[in-house]
Amino acid sequence: MATREDVIKALSTVLGPDGKTPLTESDSISGVTLRDGKVFAAISIDPKRARELEPMRAKAEAAIKALPGVIGAVVTLTAQAERAAGPASAKETTPAGRASTATALPGVKHIVAVASGKGGVGKSTVACNLAVALGKLGLKVGLLDADLFGPSAPRLFGLSGRPNMAEGAEKLEPMRSEGVKVMSIGFLVEEGAPIVWRGPMVMSAITQLLREVAWAPLDVLVVDMPPGTGDTQLTMAQNVPLAGAVIVSTPQDLALIDARRGIAMFKQVHVPILGIVENMSYFVCPHCGGRTEIFAHAGARKEAEQLGVPFLGEIPLDAEIRAHSDDGKPVVASMAGSPQAEAYMEIARAVAATLETGAPGAKPAPRMRIG
Repeated sequence: MATREDVIKALSTVLGPDGKTPLTESDSISGVTLRDGKVFAAISIDPKRARELEPMRAKAEAAIKALPGVIGAVVTLTAQAERAAGPASAKETTPAGRASTATALPGVKHIVAVASGKGGVGKSTVACNLAVALGKLGLKVGLLDADLFGPSAPRLFGLSGRPNMAEGAEKLEPMRSEGVKVMSIGFLVEEGAPIVWRGPMVMSAITQLLREVAWAPLDVLVVDMPPGTGDTQLTMAQNVPLAGAVIVSTPQDLALIDARRGIAMFKQVHVPILGIVENMSYFVCPHCGGRTEIFAHAGARKEAEQLGVPFLGEIPLDAEIRAHSDDGKPVVASMAGSPQAEAYMEIARAVAATLETGAPGAKPAPRMRIG
């Protein structure tokens, strides 16, 4: 079995970011972990050089894999906080070395993005329960937590630890919970550790989570997107053909303004809108049964009608959903048959029906030329 010393010795044969100094002498190795013959290593670099230093990363990974007793290795490029300060240049909004035409993930039939224009609307909870609900409909489902700066999937699914290498493949094996394959950057970094990355680092990480994970076979890969309209959304649209996007919003005008921007962004990159979900739609008092629309009423439904996109359903503001999510037990599984679970199941049925009949075809995202 290879030791940490063996790994460090192997990395000493690879030149570091300056092209002259061995990695082990360049103060660039920010982490090495060994477990059951699998090795995980991180190399800290200037994020502006992510494209340029990809060959160095590949050589380091190959050097580790060549060690006796190593059955798998994953080397990632990371950025130290002080190196990530300052705004990214305009040219960094283009994915590093990637063609603009999306190519399918082998063995994955449909990829569905769950997105929101702003944070705090419960998007990740919706994505988690949607994935479990699709599984209950008989589909093979995975969930990719693409929110690198605020990964929620480990907590929502009650998962911890690091993923293994897939047997017979140089890919990570996704974690599993409630019948769903799950992958998140949260499994690869220490809990609570800040991720301070610029555009190229984000795009590289998303590409690895898409392409270097053993997802197949899947009927649906649900992607929990970060809020907003940035690097991750563009990278997803340019890397894989998205079957469509589910937009999550709350009923109030402020959230709907941002949801409108999200819809416009997906339309701009030719991704079909599968529909809008109104989360925290209403509150039912557990004592008297009275219903209150805390954040106004039917705002997302009206917005869907105005924009000409499907309205998928309403999810209540409910203490049980919050509590079960915090405990890592999605309500679709832990409260099967309840009104809360059925709200998600109805949305899943609508999404599954659209995927089966076929949403309007998504065209390749346009190549971004800036500067």
